[in-house]
Amino acid sequence: MFEESVIRKAESVKASSGVLYNCTAAQKNTLLKALNKRLLSETPAIIAANKRDLENAEKAGISKVLLDRLALNEKRIQQMIDGVKDVIKLPDPVGKIFDKIRRPNGLVVEKMRVPLGAVGIIYEARPNVTIDASVLCLKSGNAVLLRGGSEALHSNRALVEILKLALKDVKLPSGCVEFIDTTDREAVVVMLKQDKYLDVIIPRGSQQLIRYIQENSSVPVIAHGEGNCHVFVDSSANLKNAEDIVFNAKVQRPSVCNAAEKLLVHERIVAKFLPKVAARLRQAGVEIRGDETAISILPDIKRADESDWYKEYLDLIIAVKVVKNITEAIHHVNHFGSHHSDAIVTGTKSNGERFLREVDSAAVYVNASTRFTDGYEFGLGAEIGISTQKLHARGPMGLVELTSTKFIVHGKGQVRK
Repeated sequence: MFEESVIRKAESVKASSGVLYNCTAAQKNTLLKALNKRLLSETPAIIAANKRDLENAEKAGISKVLLDRLALNEKRIQQMIDGVKDVIKLPDPVGKIFDKIRRPNGLVVEKMRVPLGAVGIIYEARPNVTIDASVLCLKSGNAVLLRGGSEALHSNRALVEILKLALKDVKLPSGCVEFIDTTDREAVVVMLKQDKYLDVIIPRGSQQLIRYIQENSSVPVIAHGEGNCHVFVDSSANLKNAEDIVFNAKVQRPSVCNAAEKLLVHERIVAKFLPKVAARLRQAGVEIRGDETAISILPDIKRADESDWYKEYLDLIIAVKVVKNITEAIHHVNHFGSHHSDAIVTGTKSNGERFLREVDSAAVYVNASTRFTDGYEFGLGAEIGISTQKLHARGPMGLVELTSTKFIVHGKGQVRK
């Protein structure tokens, strides 16, 4: 039964993508304004639906960190609305002409930005993704097929219903946004085989989920990788700034992919810096693990084993390694990291520039927290995910990253000889 439903919804999304492609920027912005009105008026219904999800999650024993990712309240719904407003303000990339070349034979060759088409989104836990992903897809001319996690089923149902009401308000096909309304995991298997209708699939969730999708999808996949993010405190760092950056990167919201999971400290300043930052982290409830040198300074911490250096904790846990120099720090980040977001705190310009150049990650920082790797913080409005691969997009994916290109060629009767 659900197999036919998934195929029918994928077909509906594909058909509706052609309608969206021909919408003007003004029409798409009118749709997003209608969505905001619905989000505001339906806030109590959204919170009520989310309450059911939270109650079920608590009964299932889901951790407080994951409960935080699942929760919606008036403030977070207002953040959704503000995110939609930001996307409305952004220029529409569809139809933009660039890379104009005039050939010796008189042909004018240009590139035009076009929507990807029909986009499938598979995601877990955070129901705000339903709105963030849909808004970016719609503004960039893409129709979207959503498959959220079972833990957010009631929240996602409510949000998709609001999206469909907004589409109806502006007389656009309801198939511009479709939702796979089942918790049966076999529905994902069916979705992954819809290459006839879906142009790309973007997964957001655990590494286990993402690997499964990459290995089993016949539809091209843009992967949102895990966030094993590092902060390296160099010997020349302003230690107060370093303390603030490490604390923010770890504690401000530990359950998200751009939170710091590893702290690398230069051996010259470790005795002075580590006890201070550790005291502050512990006060916030952070468990600290470390290598032998870190343990010699903080004898009561847990020893980090080899597997720790690869882990994305998504919790109030951080592992500390003491390094001899920036070369060792860069090697450690590139070897153990997930190529998501990594930072150096340094007072040496050349070290900052070297870290930027040599660390192979989607976002690299000098003297700032990794928590800024976010579509909103980067001026993209919302984001559909943070890609850690190099094709087709890398880093936070906004409107431009949800487009492809086609060549536009103008001639005056030229034929090839």
